Amino acid sequence: MQSLGKDNHNNVSEFILLGFSSESQVRMALFTFFLLLYLTTLLGNGLILTLIYSDSRLHTPMYFFLSILSLVDMSYVTTTVPQMLVNMVCPRRTISWGACVAQMFIFLVLGIAECVLYAIMAYDRYVAICFPLHYTLHMSHPTCIKMVTVCWSISITGALIYTVFTMRLPYCGPHKINHFFCEVPAVLKLACADTSLNDHLDFVLGFILLLVPLSLILASYVHIFASILRIRSSQGRLKSFSTCASHITVVTTFYGPAMVMYMKPGSWYDPEQDKKLALFYNVVPAFLNPIIYSLRNKDVKGVFLKVLGDRRTAQ
Repeated sequence: MQSLGKDNHNNVSEFILLGFSSESQVRMALFTFFLLLYLTTLLGNGLILTLIYSDSRLHTPMYFFLSILSLVDMSYVTTTVPQMLVNMVCPRRTISWGACVAQMFIFLVLGIAECVLYAIMAYDRYVAICFPLHYTLHMSHPTCIKMVTVCWSISITGALIYTVFTMRLPYCGPHKINHFFCEVPAVLKLACADTSLNDHLDFVLGFILLLVPLSLILASYVHIFASILRIRSSQGRLKSFSTCASHITVVTTFYGPAMVMYMKPGSWYDPEQDKKLALFYNVVPAFLNPIIYSLRNKDVKGVFLKVLGDRRTAQ
């Protein structure tokens, strides 16, 4: 991948990531905050992965998809946050051409995978709530494996298209990226060529990779809400609504900023706003997912308390 666009980028062999504020006190405050957020995200998602794979009671389709989501989230934030933290404390904030291409590609693969996974998880909940008697038939282990395989196939294909069409352009300077990582819209602003084709492509891909999964999620939750309304117990309805509302909150936090970033025209580019939006769909959902999807779940809490109880007994 390092040779991608090599003939076109002229003398630009590296980029400078401008990141956030240049004031040292602000940078240190941001460094501390994002370091704690990053470590908490890794800890939370790592805990979910450990609990799911260590207890057979959690070896179900729902928790299988949750484990994939946790793995994606850990990788997703690791693609950007460590680089951002290093750049906050190092005066020279450069990234080589090859590293920039690799970061862009991996970030897109994981981001698209998260989009598709949310849709798969919504469908899983739809089948479980609306067709409980047919759940094991519709969500068998081979079916789950096929779903995840399709998810990764879509992710890799979409990321390749984005990356190739971005990095094939000539980049003749300046080489300062007004962002904290190599994201497509920020890199495109440095191209010394017409990017209208990229704008159209980004919109089409955004429609396919963002709006289509979001539509499937919303359709699934409309049917789920309809089923919840038929629950006789008001307490049961309230609990189900609370769970679904939490899921939709995380989905909105991810999809909303991502759609604004990748589907808006290039002329609307605002570097400061884009950096904040990127944080929302890169860092915030990965931090919230363990809390919303897993740690509030009684099965996961039960396994966690059992593990703690076994450790205390062993001591």
